[in-house]
Formats: sequence, C-alpha cells, structure tokens
Amino acid sequence: MKIEIPYGRTVLSADIPDERVGAVLNNRLHDYEPPAAADVLVEQALASPIDSPPLCELAKGKKNVVILASDHTRPVPSKAIMPAMLREIRRFNPQVKITILIATGCHRESTREELVHKFGREICEQETIAIHDCLKDSMVDYGVLPSGAPLSVNRIGAQADLLVAEGFIEPHFFAGFSGGRKSVLPGICAASTVYANHSSHMIDSPGAHSGCLQGNRIHEDMVEGARRVGLSFIVNVVCNGSKETVAAFAGDFEQAHLAGVSFLNGLCRMQVEEEAGIVITGNGGFPLDQNIYQAVKGISTADIICRRGGVIIMAAASVDGHGGDEFYHTFTSGKNADEILQDILNVPQDETRPDQWQSQILARAMVRHPVILISTQPHELVQKMGIIPADDISQAIGMADELLGRKEKIVVIPDGVGCIPALKET
Repeated sequence: MKIEIPYGRTVLSADIPDERVGAVLNNRLHDYEPPAAADVLVEQALASPIDSPPLCELAKGKKNVVILASDHTRPVPSKAIMPAMLREIRRFNPQVKITILIATGCHRESTREELVHKFGREICEQETIAIHDCLKDSMVDYGVLPSGAPLSVNRIGAQADLLVAEGFIEPHFFAGFSGGRKSVLPGICAASTVYANHSSHMIDSPGAHSGCLQGNRIHEDMVEGARRVGLSFIVNVVCNGSKETVAAFAGDFEQAHLAGVSFLNGLCRMQVEEEAGIVITGNGGFPLDQNIYQAVKGISTADIICRRGGVIIMAAASVDGHGGDEFYHTFTSGKNADEILQDILNVPQDETRPDQWQSQILARAMVRHPVILISTQPHELVQKMGIIPADDISQAIGMADELLGRKEKIVVIPDGVGCIPALKET
C-alpha cells in the first residue's frame, strides 16, 4: 500500500506491505465539496439562525456592537463572513457604532497587511478595528470561573451592548473543538485568565482532548466565560482541506457551535479495532506543520490510539524550527520526559508559564512512547529535545521496528489535526 502524508507544501510517500497496515484514518472532510459559495452559505445561515432571533433583530436599538474576529493565525474566511454580519447589524440600525475586535488570545498583534488579507481593504479602511492585547489592554473582572481561574476580559468587548463573533470550527487538541466560546476565552481575555485555563491540572483532566466536550473542564470554563460576558450570537464555518467553506452555522453561541460540532463529528470521527504498535501521522502540511511546537497537535492525536510503549512517527516539515524558545529549552534542559512532565504537573494554576501546555502534552506523549520526527531540521536539534530524527517514512518505520524488536501493525493518520480517532468499544 502506498501511503501519503502532507508535508510542508508537498507530500511524503512510502510503500508499506499490506499485511502491516492496520488502518488508514482519512478525514472525510478533507475532500468535502462545498455545496455553494462561502458568502451564500453564510447568508443562508444568517437567514435561519439556530435558537436565536436574527442578528438584525438583536441589533435593533443597540448603540455599541462589538464583533469578535479571529486573528491572522486562523484560516477563517472573514471576507465572506464579515460583510454579511455588518449588513445584518445595520439593517434596522444604520447609525449603530460597530467595533471589530481582533481576538488574538495571547498571540502577537496582527499587522495591517494581515488584516487587509483577512478582511479586504474596504473593511480595513471603513470600519473601526481594535486588536486585543492580553498584557496591556484595560480589562473588566468577572469573578472566578469554576476551575478557579480569574475571568478578566477586554474592556471593549465587556462594554458592548451586543457582543457577537465570527469564527470556524475544527477539532482542537485540548479544548475539544475550536470556535464558539473560544472567541471570548482565550480570544479577548487577559493572559492570567488564559494561562489559568490552560494550567497543568486542566490539561491533565480526562476530558481535555480532541473531539471531547462533555466532561472537558477547559471547554466548560470557556463556555462559562462566554456566558458571563454575554456573547449573544456567532457565525462559525467549517472548512475542508483546501480551506474552502463547506458549511456555516449562525445563532446562539452554544447551540450553533454544537450544530457545527455535530456536522464535523460525522466527517472527522473514526474508530480502530485496537491500539496500534506504530502510528504514522502528520499535521496536515503547510501552514500547520511549520514548527515542532505545532507538530504537538498531530502527536497528541496519535497518542490516543498508540499503545503504551508503541512508537509515534510524526512527519512535520518544521521549516521554522522548534517554534518557541521556552518550549525548546524545556526539552533541552537535561531532564527526561517524565521529569519534565512531573515538574509541569507541580506548577500551581496561578503560576502557569507561556507554552507550558504544549510542553505538557508533548512530554506526556514522550513518557508513553518513543517519538520519531521526520522534519527539515538538523538531527542534532531534534535529538537535543529527546526526539528521534528521521529523514523519511521508510527509515522511520525501520527505526520503529528496531525499537520494538518486531514488526507490528501500523495505523496511518495522514492529517492528525483534522482527525478524531477512538478505540472501538467492545
């Protein structure tokens, strides 16, 4: 069998004997054909909102409307979503003040060029756009969330008399799914709120993994945060592997999000008969496999179905290197994965460090499995992190066989970010 893993802007391929392939888990969303143009799907969603009055009705009589928008790191088709939302808000309220607040979370500020690419020049020149800064902006406190995290939210969003959001939904490696409530938390929260929500005991909770919302404490905190701030309405989309919009969901921030999740579940969730001795996966190619930091997402997916002691093979081009100094130094400190994990688990919630959650998830996988990384990075850099470097898939399989002392079944997950694997219940 010939397998192919997206890798940077190209594809890695290898031939594997049929008898060794336990399963190939392909995300059915990847090649899903759009039923209509993105703007048409958005207009249809706005015309039939889920568990909510239409956006134009919600905006009646309002003086200060804030639209939360994803930043440059998310492939949200804002050119299709934002004009439709602006028209709806102004339909019965043409003089309303509207602010587009970029929900950066803890990311860097979006540049002017990135905003023009995202929204188009007309919106950037004619609308009021503010960019959230989790460290510098004035915040409003909303008490303490169920996890014990303090809830502090950007004052611009907090003072809106109608707060709405755009976004997109995909599997998320510890929040279950992106979209919906994430526009508020982490989108427009203070760093202290985000770090506490991503703290070691939250990441370590049983439900904090891809495709899981029920019993996911991180998700529950996010929902409570969005409720308290008063997120009233969302327009969220689902995109295929070519970043084309294939579905849109508008309405109540909880129910519209759940409708999108249900749609995704039918395309991304798949089962295997038993745990695998070897799992080969990738991060879906560029731009999601630009560094080792991002590759943790695909590794966490493989971790779900790889038996303890089995080998994870990750193909991530990582042309930008390790992806973060704090992250890199954590794994080059001279400590092994178990020591790193224990150190992180001992960090109090209010002392959570930047990128700690990513290090925790990688260390957890490395405690359970040898991890082999196929990348463009020097072998020495990869080895310093406690990861085994390889040049191609065939070489990596040979290394895995040597580590295991035998040839075991292989499960292949070409897109580890967009797939939600699970063991079949017996």
